[in-house]
Amino acid sequence: MNQKREVTSVDLVALTAELNEYAGAKVDKAYLYGDDLLRLKMRDFDRGRVELLVEVGETKRAHVADPTHVPDAPGRPPNFAKMLRNRLSGADFHAVRQHGFDRILEFEFRREDADTTIVAELFGDGNIAVLDPQREVVDSLDTVRLQSRTVAPGRDYGFPDARVNPLDLSYEAFAEQMRDSDTDLVRTLATQLNFGGLYAEELCSRADVEKTTPVTDAPESTLEALFDASETLLGDISAGDLDPQVYYEPTDDEDEQGARVDVTPIALDERADLPSDAFESFNDALDDYFTNLDTSEDEDSGETVDRPDFENEIEKQQRIIEQQEQAIEDFEAQAEAEREKAESLYGHYDLVDGLLSAVRQAREAGHGWQQIADTFDDAAGDVPGAEAFVGVNESAGMIRARIDDHTVTLDPSAGVEKNADRLYTEAKRIEEKKAGARAAIENTRADLDAVKQRRDEWEAEPESEHEDDADDEVAWLSRSSIPIRHQEQWYERFRWFRTSEGFLVIGGRDAGQNEELVKKYMDRYDRFFHSQAHGGPITVLKTSAPSEPSNDIEVPERDARQAARFAVACSSVWKDGRGAGDAYMVSPDQVSKTPESGEYLEKGGFAVRGDRTYFRDLSTEWAVGITCEPNTRVLGGPTDAIREQVETRIEIEPGRYAQGDAAKRIYREFRQRFTDESFVRKVASPGEIQKYMPPGGSRIVEE
Repeated sequence: MNQKREVTSVDLVALTAELNEYAGAKVDKAYLYGDDLLRLKMRDFDRGRVELLVEVGETKRAHVADPTHVPDAPGRPPNFAKMLRNRLSGADFHAVRQHGFDRILEFEFRREDADTTIVAELFGDGNIAVLDPQREVVDSLDTVRLQSRTVAPGRDYGFPDARVNPLDLSYEAFAEQMRDSDTDLVRTLATQLNFGGLYAEELCSRADVEKTTPVTDAPESTLEALFDASETLLGDISAGDLDPQVYYEPTDDEDEQGARVDVTPIALDERADLPSDAFESFNDALDDYFTNLDTSEDEDSGETVDRPDFENEIEKQQRIIEQQEQAIEDFEAQAEAEREKAESLYGHYDLVDGLLSAVRQAREAGHGWQQIADTFDDAAGDVPGAEAFVGVNESAGMIRARIDDHTVTLDPSAGVEKNADRLYTEAKRIEEKKAGARAAIENTRADLDAVKQRRDEWEAEPESEHEDDADDEVAWLSRSSIPIRHQEQWYERFRWFRTSEGFLVIGGRDAGQNEELVKKYMDRYDRFFHSQAHGGPITVLKTSAPSEPSNDIEVPERDARQAARFAVACSSVWKDGRGAGDAYMVSPDQVSKTPESGEYLEKGGFAVRGDRTYFRDLSTEWAVGITCEPNTRVLGGPTDAIREQVETRIEIEPGRYAQGDAAKRIYREFRQRFTDESFVRKVASPGEIQKYMPPGGSRIVEE
């Protein structure tokens, strides 16, 4: 018999309750295997290590796995995994819920700076979408653009059309759904009531009815028996009254165990003829089943197993670029539509003004929204603007009007100008999304180039080196030869690092560079940081590249704190051997070279006016590390920012060793960690390491 490859809606009812028992676990790391298996490594105070697996490919499942059942960590994480690490590191697993009776799970994570929801679609082609607190898609494994729903970065997440939920049905509603069918009982239960084939047959067995009976021939007593059976089955599962089973294919040899073929939260009459094992929890049963699921037929492609599927990855990146280009076109069309709506309001000013005034006067007179709608419908031109009126949105206090070829939502409490301004503002917001999509395309193109480069390097390397590419995240440390890849960037002559979300932070090394940063590289929407202590560099967090238009975008609290910590560590706080200090943040328009009356500004000094955002008691946590992809180089900066960007790191703090001596100690430690010592000499010499350390004495933090 065929092996079960996907969890069912009934399975998810049982699983959801068990997964919620892990609420409160903290996320350590996220991993993505291929393009369909997500692993979240968490830790729980009582249980210790918790490994959550969600797979949405040919096999569709979700469960907590025993640590021994978890695959080794893959190589360098893709952008999707990096994004999840940035959003989820240190977050609390809050809850999981099933969407209706669909095969959709929503995992909710909470963190002080922002909450994140992961939606796992365990049906059809499968998908995973990551949502921000406003339920806008941050990223998804696949982009979905259908007439009924959209799942794409920058768009509100759209669920599929709602299906019948048997958990919510009364007997009358259940019977009505059954009577609407023109097929037999079992197929109606499976499709119209959404039980699926196995559980539809189970309900027929428990109700002791003939499953092939046409619904039109079924007496009321048959429907009542089926409803009672469904109430009992779903009631037991919802209440946690489970008897989880893993079923095996029968064999002729009693001592030989057949292949696993099914896993269910309760013992089923339909599986009574199969050998089975019972488990304490349904989660444990799922873990056992899917860990031992035989997928050899899927893996037998005739191609060398060890060779990464570069072509598939290249095709995927090219497909993503096409989707991103389409998204830009969509944003352009949406923004243009909003501008056209605004212009149409001015083009029909008197009509719109009359409509708004009529609605406003009616509301002030105490008329309800439905009464206003009825009045316009019956007005036949006697009420100003009646010919344009379409309807009302009572909950939002808005009306809809048809102006030219556009249906426009209007606020009756505002005039024509304010309604038009709102539409222009929306067009501007959409334009900003377009700018973000353009930046995303550049990132995807960089990923595409990196895949092509890895493919070329694979083809050029001896077979013996290929074995290393399948290792876990520390594979670079054990490789006997690491290729050098580095492209010089304009900002590398400054002090610099990138925050967790990828913002570039740059600081001056001297007074001349401080002047240059403010005059040449600081744009209007960047952020300016400086330590409260003297002797610190001018620090600028860039919200756009020098060649890009500057946009007013929000900088997450964590990233701002990382930039502030950078400013503190590079000031006299580190030199003085202190472990913490304060810093502040202002906007560029608050920074001036004009001193206060009677004062003088030295070279590299600036006057700061207006309110400041302070960051108090920031610890001088710092790390120096080495990254191997996409570039081979040294990186240095606040520990929480550097941690996910490097293959290995060494944490330092203010100490008694001079900067040069400390750099030599770090260099020797790196040489011990990498098998390819010549690689360390080439990319991480003591002199190079020293560039990425704060000024002053340091010592290595013993882990």
